[in-house]
Amino acid sequence: MSNPSSITVRNDETFAISDVITTDVDRFRDEVIQSLAGGGRLAALFARPIGPSESQLTAVIASDSEASLQVLVAATGPEYASITTDCPQAHWFEREIWEQSGVVPVGHPWRKPIRFQPPIASSAGAAVQPRQPLACGVADFFHMDGEEVHEVAVGPVHAGVIEPGHFRFQCQGETVFHLEISLGYQHRGVERALIGGPGPRTIHYLETLAGDTSVAHATAYCRAVEALSGTRISARAQVIRGIAAELERVANHIGDLGALAGDIGYLPTMSFCGRIRGDVLNMTAMLCGNRFGRGLIRPGGVSCDMSAATIEQLVRRVRTAAKDARVAVELLWDSPSVMGRFEDTGTLSADLAQEIGLVGVAARACGISRDVRQDFPSGIYSFAQIPVSTWHTGDVFARAYVRWLEVQRSLAFVEEQLGAMPSGPIQRSLGALAPEKTVVTLGEGWRGEICHVATTDSAGRFQHYKVVDPSFHNWFGLAMAMRNQPISDFPLCNKSFSLSYCGHDL
Repeated sequence: MSNPSSITVRNDETFAISDVITTDVDRFRDEVIQSLAGGGRLAALFARPIGPSESQLTAVIASDSEASLQVLVAATGPEYASITTDCPQAHWFEREIWEQSGVVPVGHPWRKPIRFQPPIASSAGAAVQPRQPLACGVADFFHMDGEEVHEVAVGPVHAGVIEPGHFRFQCQGETVFHLEISLGYQHRGVERALIGGPGPRTIHYLETLAGDTSVAHATAYCRAVEALSGTRISARAQVIRGIAAELERVANHIGDLGALAGDIGYLPTMSFCGRIRGDVLNMTAMLCGNRFGRGLIRPGGVSCDMSAATIEQLVRRVRTAAKDARVAVELLWDSPSVMGRFEDTGTLSADLAQEIGLVGVAARACGISRDVRQDFPSGIYSFAQIPVSTWHTGDVFARAYVRWLEVQRSLAFVEEQLGAMPSGPIQRSLGALAPEKTVVTLGEGWRGEICHVATTDSAGRFQHYKVVDPSFHNWFGLAMAMRNQPISDFPLCNKSFSLSYCGHDL
């Protein structure tokens, strides 16, 4: 009897990948399509070379309503029929598969690299066949023909201090018909560096994978190794992790609201939010000495405790930040000139957001109640809920307003947790990682869903480690939001998504 073609697990639940192996890639494709058509969504899809001409495909499909994760695995040769043709959510994933492993998703509508990195060698040490260039050349871009059509290329070098990314617009007059986004300039090889771990550098790779999301990525990694080692951390450590995660969310949302105000020249909110963001970052520094939370989240718990005096001071600062933020941010909603720029700009429908698999603020701004803290709760979120913040218009205003709702609810959550801090240790020793096991951890970073998939070898070391940052899901959403918009709206739309270049490029 053959092994089942999929297994259903919970967030942070370990399993043996060998229990779900199937060699029938066509069946794998059909089951992925059926699961997505049935309401699931693609949390991860990747390939791992396992021989000179064979790779292992893995799909992680999240069912929000059931809080379950369906994992499908198949072996494939040098090519398979593209899933993207039936499920647009797979578009970016399959481009990465082709780039990293050389496996060709036949029929993919726009097969070109997303990071321009060399393919990964197989675990058996055999060389992977190099990618064959497209007929048009891998550096070519989509283009439109017509007398009044023109092309605008922006980046990768931008004015000021900003990460590199290349944006190419196909326009007629001022109207954008298509935006193609080309990234990969920040590629550092983080996933490859994690192989063979965990080691002394591993946590530092995760903390700096996306610098503004240090707490969320470090927490996802720690939960993975804690699950693989059978370690349960204390209630006090869970609360401190939750406080750090929500402060990270608040700091970034406040910063983005100020930046959105700056993009349209509304200086009062821009100036106030810049200062308030600093105040929130300083609260995180009170926890561990680092404004971005680096050094705090560690396997087995956290590295720093909070004294009664620190808790008391943090409560005062949280209340002050909530009061100051309300004054600064609500200026936006009371200004007709601001609302005139925010409303009906960069609009996405809920149907399109579902189709392309948006997560986080971008999805919730389209009216989709999608939040890992509610759908796949872990840690403190298993015991203390934060209401999901949504809006229905799918435009710049919605993405800004959802941020404001989350700021208020996250600050209230932090104050509540500080007032009910449990006693106990903050760190527990970590045992050896179980050999030949896999775990999927989902977490809600401030941008949206973070997915880590870790697989160990026979010695309990990382044989494979996959990271899906929320930006990976959402960059294509920005491209779609710019369709039929004036090109002058791009900076505002771009900031309303506020996506990471390095988190995408890894």
